[in-house]
Amino acid sequence: MLTHGQIWMAIDRLAERYGLTASGLARRAGLDATSFNRSKRVSPDGRERWPSTESIAKVLNATGAGLDEFTSLIEPGEPKSGATVPIVGWRDAGAPPLFAQDGMPSGARWDEIEFPDVGSERVFAVEVAGGAHEPVYRDGDVLIVSPSAGLRKGDRVLVRDAQGKVSARELVRRTVRTLEVKHVCDGGEASLPVAELEYVARIMWCKQ
Repeated sequence: MLTHGQIWMAIDRLAERYGLTASGLARRAGLDATSFNRSKRVSPDGRERWPSTESIAKVLNATGAGLDEFTSLIEPGEPKSGATVPIVGWRDAGAPPLFAQDGMPSGARWDEIEFPDVGSERVFAVEVAGGAHEPVYRDGDVLIVSPSAGLRKGDRVLVRDAQGKVSARELVRRTVRTLEVKHVCDGGEASLPVAELEYVARIMWCKQ
């Protein structure tokens, strides 16, 4: 049986997973910014307040998370540790032999780092090198990215083109033929032909 605390813990963890506060998650979902505040989780007379199914549905739609992902966050206790994800350096992130057609790591040249269990999401890590993306991402930061995660306007993404160039962008608009993005630092906009992109992976976390 699910408890009041487990449901709210799942919402908090979902917000953290997508780099948001509980208030930020509520705003992204089109709800009042205070909807998920801790003070709103218990009424003045001490009765437990539960999030509505409509609120949860809006949160899942806003983040692109599936119901399976949400329910995986309901389990009690801290997120599992000791899991590992593949990691590669920024320059190698543009090397085609290191990736399969689905944009996931392939071959034996990848190293691994420990990272909390991310459930069913397919992810890998890229270590930032140089200062091209400062001050947003600095030399040595580790980006956890997923080529399988759903994309929405405003998401930060890692893009690799057919020439092997890798860059961090913010998604503005996506159509069947083009990916409209802007640079995460200077805001410079570009329209990239989808046919010329090797992969587009959503940046899920930045480990500094």
